[in-house]
Amino acid sequence: MAYLHISIKKLFSRVLLFTKYLYLKTKFILNSILDKYKLYIAKRKDSAKVDKLSKEVKATKAAIEIPEKSKHSSKRAFKEKQTELFSSTNKAELPLLELLIAHESEAASYDDESLKLMSRLLETNLNDFGIAVDVVSVKPGPVVTLFEINPAKGVKVNQITNLSKDLARTMSVTSLRVVDNIPGTSSIGIEVPNENREIVSLREIIISKPYETSKSPITLALGKDIQGNPICTDLQKLPHLLVAGTTGSGKSVTLHTMLVSLLYKSDPTDLQLLLVDPKMLELSVYDGIPHLLNPVITDMSDATNGLRWCVQQMEKRYRIMNELKVRDIKAYNKLVLESEQSGNKLEIASHKGDDVIYHEKLPYIVVVIDEFADMMLQVGKKVEDLIIRLAAKARASGIHLILATQRPSVNVITGLIKANIPARIALQVTTNIDSRTIIDSMGAENLLGNGDMLFMSPGSRVPSRIHGAYVSDDEVKEIVRSLKMNSEATYIESLLSSIEEDDSPDIIDNDSNNDPLYKDAVQIVLETKKTSISFIQRKLRIGYNRAANIIEAMETNGILSEQQSNGNREILNQDV
Repeated sequence: MAYLHISIKKLFSRVLLFTKYLYLKTKFILNSILDKYKLYIAKRKDSAKVDKLSKEVKATKAAIEIPEKSKHSSKRAFKEKQTELFSSTNKAELPLLELLIAHESEAASYDDESLKLMSRLLETNLNDFGIAVDVVSVKPGPVVTLFEINPAKGVKVNQITNLSKDLARTMSVTSLRVVDNIPGTSSIGIEVPNENREIVSLREIIISKPYETSKSPITLALGKDIQGNPICTDLQKLPHLLVAGTTGSGKSVTLHTMLVSLLYKSDPTDLQLLLVDPKMLELSVYDGIPHLLNPVITDMSDATNGLRWCVQQMEKRYRIMNELKVRDIKAYNKLVLESEQSGNKLEIASHKGDDVIYHEKLPYIVVVIDEFADMMLQVGKKVEDLIIRLAAKARASGIHLILATQRPSVNVITGLIKANIPARIALQVTTNIDSRTIIDSMGAENLLGNGDMLFMSPGSRVPSRIHGAYVSDDEVKEIVRSLKMNSEATYIESLLSSIEEDDSPDIIDNDSNNDPLYKDAVQIVLETKKTSISFIQRKLRIGYNRAANIIEAMETNGILSEQQSNGNREILNQDV
């Protein structure tokens, strides 16, 4: 009986296991059938959704603005073909346009029907997230397509901004950028990358109407906006420029584009360049061109002296312009040109000596510093002070700065630098914090790289998106070779031997009565009643030794008393 009891128990256990197996197998088969059915239903829904969108596209008339190709015929290109009619003048010749490669534009990424379908798809995707919008305009460009949308009442901008990554996924693109507000409209913009990216060649911008009609000798060719319009800017109006972007963002090509556009606009009589290249790689190709004031600077101590020379040149130019009672370099050059044409040259009244020296035309000076961060780390405060001084005062004297860095941290782009350089270009960066550091707003982290940039112009709160022009290394080399053949470089030998104004112990001016800042220091002391060396040092931004010499000169001249036991000095003569 016991054996029979055990056999029945085993049989019951096996039947139970077999029943469980049949249940799981049946459940698996039913789930598979159900999944296939759901997939079939989903495909039918997607197909119906696409059919519905297609019908809506055919029924609607979306405002799609296809940009027309520029029909501007370059006068410069025509003149270069007429070599016999237009012979060269005594001026150094500008580079020929044939040195720049004309890249053929690819076919449009999206046709009219596809753009309408994408606009409806964008509306549907946002509606799936609970946000009702209407696409009111579509503007395809060389790199991105701009969809202008009007959100329903009660929809906040940040609701759409926070969905940028989800929208990029639903639109099957790597990234997209949400523009909070399109200037001149009440619409929000969504910039979607094109499937085929158009190459924006520098030649196309050089022969464009905005560049050719610009009368400024320091016109910069930047690239095209999102609608494909050529974008150029006048460095005089900026008047300085900060360029920042991570590795691979196109910072070096952007610098080359700016420099080449300057070389195509001005000869050495109109433009002189001072180039600083700590990496000794990017700007060294320009060595020997006639526009250079000095060979490309790679040593940071030389760079500091070069900036000091620029400060001295700025002060010298202001004294000359003050003598003629003109406000800026443009008015000065115009006055000098008119006097030469009339045959009555203007003498420099402040010149001491028997020889008569006349006022001459002053060229613009553009200082380009690549990898500004390395310069700040090696030299530090001295360079920052010089740059701030130039940025604050040098505009009217015709001296302009272009600073570039791939490390957009607050230690490099300080508050003082940002305050004095309002014009900035943000190329692709890694985080929105870096974007805020450069242009005070997010967006640069969503750029596509390779010259895709956000340009913040002075007085503008909203940066404009520009696709930077491309110039190859071979093109740059050919342009440099052409310039060297036409004219030789004439360097200023004393440029890097400028008087150093720091606290080096070996630089002491024994005759401080002749110090150009002596009178300013006396005026500061009489107005503020403060006589400490450190105060003069801070106010005039000079080294300790120089400030001490000036204070001692005041003591010698009877303006200040000897230093008392408490370290103070009394003002003896108020009528100086």
